[in-house]
Amino acid sequence: MSLYQYLNQVKDCLVNRNGDSISQLVTYQDHSHAYSARLIHEFREETVRQVVYKPWDELIVSHLTVCQRIQEENFQEAFKEQMSVTSSFTKMFQSLKDDNWPLPVLFVVSRDLRLLGIASDKEAMIKGSRSRPHESLEKAADLLMGIFRVCATDIRATMDRTKRKGMITVINQLFKIYFRINKLHLCKPLIRALENADMMEFFPLNEQVTYNYFLGMKSLFDSDYKKAEELLTFSFLDCPQNSFKNKQLILIFLIPVKMILGQMPKEAALDRYQLSAFKPLIKAVKEGNIKKFDAALEQEKDFYWKFGIYLVLEKLRVILYRNIFKKVCLILNSHQIPIESLKIALDFLQEESISMDEVHCILANLIYENKIKGYISIQHQKLVVSKQNAFPPLASVS
Repeated sequence: MSLYQYLNQVKDCLVNRNGDSISQLVTYQDHSHAYSARLIHEFREETVRQVVYKPWDELIVSHLTVCQRIQEENFQEAFKEQMSVTSSFTKMFQSLKDDNWPLPVLFVVSRDLRLLGIASDKEAMIKGSRSRPHESLEKAADLLMGIFRVCATDIRATMDRTKRKGMITVINQLFKIYFRINKLHLCKPLIRALENADMMEFFPLNEQVTYNYFLGMKSLFDSDYKKAEELLTFSFLDCPQNSFKNKQLILIFLIPVKMILGQMPKEAALDRYQLSAFKPLIKAVKEGNIKKFDAALEQEKDFYWKFGIYLVLEKLRVILYRNIFKKVCLILNSHQIPIESLKIALDFLQEESISMDEVHCILANLIYENKIKGYISIQHQKLVVSKQNAFPPLASVS
């Protein structure tokens, strides 16, 4: 592609206000122009300004410079130029009155800013040229907040022309940044803003899937398991069937939620989405076998830590204790269980012996969390459980 061919395509898209087509011409991904050595060789700023009208000329000049820096594998400079692209877009978008036709451009500009921010930070770390981690990503987040404010404050336009339709797109990119730099508390005002907008039905389904995925993960880390299950299930069911990697990623967080709520995934589903890492853990929980549980956590710890679910899965230990105590109650066939019997069962099923005080502590927590209905008789050293539904379903108490 020559420079003139590219610029004429840009001009035609702008004249026809074709947001989808122009978005492909201002991203460095998935389009031939971004990797055209000829186009970059012919690139001259004055040529761009002769063909493309203001204010788009600024954006195109910065974008072609981004492509130039990427071809040179200079990602820190490419990120700086993408910041200029984002600033130019924000000004142009804000200047539009009662119109939102460049919404597809908003997506590629914000996505590219985030991805180049990641590349810039990696390059800085390799070169040792930056002391503060995630510096580029934090700068990207600041610029994205500028676009978000433009979208959120467009309250007078009609629903088909409002820029508020772009709110969820920017929020999803910000979520990806905040999760990466571990600043989840910054998600709260964004969530509140979207809830107050009350226009979820007007957002594209793919953006809803992404939004609910991140909101589900946040609920999981906040220990709100029922909400996490609802949100992650929505994302999984509405994620396109051909998006194997995305569905697999959703399941990596949905499976621990389901397990905490007492629902064990089927082996066929684990095989289908290549998630055999969960198999030993599920088997150990079903059996109430602490030794196997510890071995399973150790065996797949790299996988669990990679996705940040190791500590979440550790919470299954409480369910493991509950299942063991339930089996002891069934074996003794009594609602008054000697705590010594529970201690013997735990000693048998784990590597190290456990003290009576520790057993009391485990029981007290299970009773407090309503996972066991009953009380501890200190005088008789017995666990007294309810004669009806002593071990209620986990989904009803989690």
